[in-house]
Amino acid sequence: MTTESVMTKPGRAARVAPSVLVGIGAFVAVGVYVLVSSLGLGLWTSLGPGPGLFPFAMGGVLVSMSVIWLVQELRRPSETSDGVDRGLVIAVVASLAIVAAVMDLLGFQLSMFLFLMYHLKVRGRRTWISSLIIALAGSVGAFYAFNYGLNVALPVSALSPLNLIGL
Repeated sequence: MTTESVMTKPGRAARVAPSVLVGIGAFVAVGVYVLVSSLGLGLWTSLGPGPGLFPFAMGGVLVSMSVIWLVQELRRPSETSDGVDRGLVIAVVASLAIVAAVMDLLGFQLSMFLFLMYHLKVRGRRTWISSLIIALAGSVGAFYAFNYGLNVALPVSALSPLNLIGL
């Protein structure tokens, strides 16, 4: 049995593109690395969540989602298993790199709002109203949940005009 062919039912082999398996393996490797690294930061302190709790949770989510992706690929009929949409993968990776690069300048709220709007409205072709509601909840809601609910500081804008209005 090769990495390209895994038995899902007797007599039927699901073919998973090698590039998909490499992608899944890379996500699992990053997730395991984050899980192990976050343990050194401490998951809990006497005051509440430690600095390693959020990375640990995200590492667990990444590994879990990778396993779900693998199961979906294995269950897909072999004739439709072409691989992944490379344009979508490139868009996600590039936009994540841009968010990471501008997060300290624009702050978490604005950079995540723009990231979510791009993926919801442009890539996902959602309506304006649903894109705005989800992007606001995902950026502003997450900022307040982490800063005030969990006492985990997320970056604020380094630009004075944006910082003055609370971004």
